[in-house]
Amino acid sequence: MLSTQTDSSQESELEIKVQPRHRPPPPPPPRPFQLYKRWFPWIVPSIVVVNSVLFVISMYINNCPHNTDRCIGKSVLGRFAFQSTHENPLLGPSAATLLKIGALHTREVVDKHQVWRLASCMWLHAGVFHIVANMVSLLFVGFRLEQEFGFVRIGLLYIIAGIGGSLSSCLFVRTTISVGASGALFGLLGAMLSELFVNWTIYENKFQAILTLLLIIIINLAVGILPHVDNFAHLGGFVTGFLLGFVLLIRPHFGYVKQRTAPYSYFATSRKSKYKLYQYILLVVSLILLIVGFTVGLNLLLRGVDGNHNCSWCHYLSCVPTPFWTCEAQCLASQLDNQLNLTCIQNQRSKFYILDNGNNTAQIQKLCANLCN
Repeated sequence: MLSTQTDSSQESELEIKVQPRHRPPPPPPPRPFQLYKRWFPWIVPSIVVVNSVLFVISMYINNCPHNTDRCIGKSVLGRFAFQSTHENPLLGPSAATLLKIGALHTREVVDKHQVWRLASCMWLHAGVFHIVANMVSLLFVGFRLEQEFGFVRIGLLYIIAGIGGSLSSCLFVRTTISVGASGALFGLLGAMLSELFVNWTIYENKFQAILTLLLIIIINLAVGILPHVDNFAHLGGFVTGFLLGFVLLIRPHFGYVKQRTAPYSYFATSRKSKYKLYQYILLVVSLILLIVGFTVGLNLLLRGVDGNHNCSWCHYLSCVPTPFWTCEAQCLASQLDNQLNLTCIQNQRSKFYILDNGNNTAQIQKLCANLCN
């Protein structure tokens, strides 16, 4: 009996330990689905800063008070004072200064083989009004594009379109210098238009978006028919950007989902092609046209070919004469008897002439045209 009680006591003191069942870790929180990555825009603001700094540098190099007494803001701005509005109504440096630091001029590119001016001119501006208008437009258009497509694509698009605009300008604008980012800006507008076409399946309200964008483009191109506006740079940049949009801004068609960025619960039943056939066709055709266009254009330019000789009506694309303005060369004239002093407004060149007939207006206009050329 004693032995039995002892065993029973020992058994009652035994503890039964149960191994806890292993529980799997909780599932990760659901990943928000985002169809396309949003980029932080920094290249567009950087371009604005670079253009602004270069404009200040151009004003420092210009040093208007050192060259003439007819300066604006001389007492306040010092060497940063603007040229007179008679010489530069946009409040900026002289044409000679712009030419010295990289403005585009056909003579410099063809005769001196300074091809780098095709790129340098897009970073220079003729005046305060010019740079403010261009940089505000760049922020308005380029900011959203960089958020959607990233700095690499938009940076390449901006530079290549700007060079395309410069090339077009050099082929048709032979007598004046050209500066500004307008060609690159029109390239962004052209790319926005082609992006609507190449990514047609992912947009709603397609026709409303196209009509709105076309209206903006037409209004901006219409401004180019005014005198002293280089519309050939606008047109060249627009066409270049339009073709680049099919190459750089192409997106996967609606229905394609990248598995890496898809929600956890998404399982593709079948693998779909990333791009549609028409997107591939547009990409290849645009790339070929860009390569051929730049190759032929540079070849014609370096051979000194004047585009106006092969296209008698093309000059109307840049300036349309009206009762309110003229597209012909304009000169300042001072005359004493049969002695005439002409100064071309476009390139600031001056020259003395002896006239056979002091009142021969046609002869004076012809001399002015020759001086400006």
